[in-house]
Amino acid sequence: MLEENERIVLPDPDGEGEHVFEVMFTFEVDDSEKQYVVVTPVVEDDQEEDEEVEIFAFEYEESAEDPEGYTLHQIESDEEWEMVEEMINTLLEDDETLLVDGEAEDKE
Repeated sequence: MLEENERIVLPDPDGEGEHVFEVMFTFEVDDSEKQYVVVTPVVEDDQEEDEEVEIFAFEYEESAEDPEGYTLHQIESDEEWEMVEEMINTLLEDDETLLVDGEAEDKE
């Protein structure tokens, strides 16, 4: 299971390298039993901490064979993205320790 503050590496969609993200939180939707992970890019030392933070969300599926393994899936439908975005906004409002503006900026 992905844990808060865990770092994950995702390949660039164009195949030109990879990106490091930090897990902000995970949640499960009871109706669908789908699990989601919300991540943010790791801030480089030369970036300003006051800069706006991008937030990305993915559906994730844990591996049955490997307890540490998982697969990330893009959120495809607008309906699913709206539900995830609503959950992100609710969780951000409830947790004052998360250093973001409270809005999900990008949908991947």
